[in-house]
Amino acid sequence: MSPRTSLRISWPARLRLPRRWMPYLFISPFFILFAGFGLFPLLFSIVLSLHSWDAAAGLGAMQWVGLENYVYALTRDDGLRASLFNTLWLALAGCVPQHLVALPLAYYLHTAFRRWRNGVVGLYFLPFITSTVAVSLVFSALFSKDFGAINAALRALHELPLLGALFPASPIDWDQAENTRWMIAIVVFWRYVGWNTVLYLSAIQTLPRDLFEAARVDGVSERQTFLHIVLPQLRPMVFFAVTLAIIGSLQLFEEPFILTSGTGGSGQAGKTVAMHLYTVAFTDGDFGTASAIAWLLFLLIAAATWLNNRLLGRQR
Repeated sequence: MSPRTSLRISWPARLRLPRRWMPYLFISPFFILFAGFGLFPLLFSIVLSLHSWDAAAGLGAMQWVGLENYVYALTRDDGLRASLFNTLWLALAGCVPQHLVALPLAYYLHTAFRRWRNGVVGLYFLPFITSTVAVSLVFSALFSKDFGAINAALRALHELPLLGALFPASPIDWDQAENTRWMIAIVVFWRYVGWNTVLYLSAIQTLPRDLFEAARVDGVSERQTFLHIVLPQLRPMVFFAVTLAIIGSLQLFEEPFILTSGTGGSGQAGKTVAMHLYTVAFTDGDFGTASAIAWLLFLLIAAATWLNNRLLGRQR
């Protein structure tokens, strides 16, 4: 008997699987992990949203309340309405400018840079891959009222002879309610504009070169090329990028949580729906209402995505 033959393991016939089951056996780890860490929490949150539950008391303390958690969240939870307004405000102020800047920036990088394009794009993409905690902590120092670099720069600009009147003379208190949202919006814009630029640049690079060459032969300016040739063909990518922005902005949590030290700032002006959900669940201990808020947020995201599909998803 050869050494190779002697190392074979002979399984009993009752333990052998038919060959047709082998592919399912190899892919089973994914389904097991998905069922345990994806599907089960999803289904359990639906059940939990219909119950009142004190997590410290165990599963036996769950009490059926039906849709009461949803009714409470929609009618009597003032914190949810305030956080929803903040979330929508940040979505408009922080995410809409990203696309207005990223679209022309991507076209500029495509036309102006040849040899060094990848390096420049990498610099724009760097904020997106940087740790959110590190980014938020750095910007917390930059937005400091007394020692922050942003207020120092504004003071220096105020001292200019011609443009000084456009900038405030006294330091801006970014912890005030009217300024907290702008601080978060600036951080969100800075962090994600590079991501959208990379998306649009990748779409522009797939366009046929014949279009650009024909436009140059016909004497079309760069502005006209961007508006009438490039922009209409980027519609699918715009739809994709805006969809990601909608999902991300309505679930915004890390940046406002760290910038406001988890409190939402003065007057709760920086508290988003995701932060309110976290507070209800892990501070108030009301996991049933928190689960109901999570599913209401899901319905809001689904509705916003559907509306975006109606506006941008259809091709002419």
